[in-house]
Amino acid sequence: MPPTSTEVWQVPELGPSLGRLVDPPQVRGDRGSLDLVLDDIRLNLVTGIFELAGAARSFAASGDRQGAIASLSRVAWLDLWERAVAAAAERLAEAANAKLNEAASESRLPARQLEDFRIKTEDIRAITSRLGSGGAGFVSALDALEQTVPGASAAGTRGWAGQEEWQRALAGAARRLEAAWLALAAGARAEQDRWKSEIDRARAWRRPTRLLWIISASVLAAATYLGLVLGGYLPVPSPLRPLAELWWSRL
Repeated sequence: MPPTSTEVWQVPELGPSLGRLVDPPQVRGDRGSLDLVLDDIRLNLVTGIFELAGAARSFAASGDRQGAIASLSRVAWLDLWERAVAAAAERLAEAANAKLNEAASESRLPARQLEDFRIKTEDIRAITSRLGSGGAGFVSALDALEQTVPGASAAGTRGWAGQEEWQRALAGAARRLEAAWLALAAGARAEQDRWKSEIDRARAWRRPTRLLWIISASVLAAATYLGLVLGGYLPVPSPLRPLAELWWSRL
């Protein structure tokens, strides 16, 4: 049956499909070995999704179906996800580098050698890639959402028939986003363990003593030899003759 003129394009509630993404911040919990806090990044991600949905409802209420669909596009969802992944990687790098600085201060690790331990730009890119790898299912869900757009955007009865498929695809994307975030959180704990071992290695560093002992022994041997020469117990080599005569003249 064709829709009446008073029917409004419906944008579904996404909160239930987002699952644990909408949980309040954890007071306690398994944050990982570096006690990494990602709740604010998660909630910013959720807020972004709700803002997209709010904009879509505003367009729908004004009769702009195309605007409603565009507000919750694949690109918009993916941009929020990529920003969340990048922010989590940066947060992890900052936490690990701060712990490395503390460990280096305890062990007196030289600054030049500390640089070998610190997380650098290329490391952050690798961390970002690993944290984002859990979003493959989410990206597939966004591809499925994109495929519903032509039908949902069509005029007349076909467009209204495509609304239900579009709504299901939106809910599916939201569920996949929850799974992607949970995978990211698990990946962040694994990354913390990985960098914790580097932090422990920096804390366990000790200055090499072999060279110090060699230098000390050499200095002691030279001082002993010089003392024996100046004391008259050993023959005076030609290079040391001026020094010996100067020493003896002052006695």
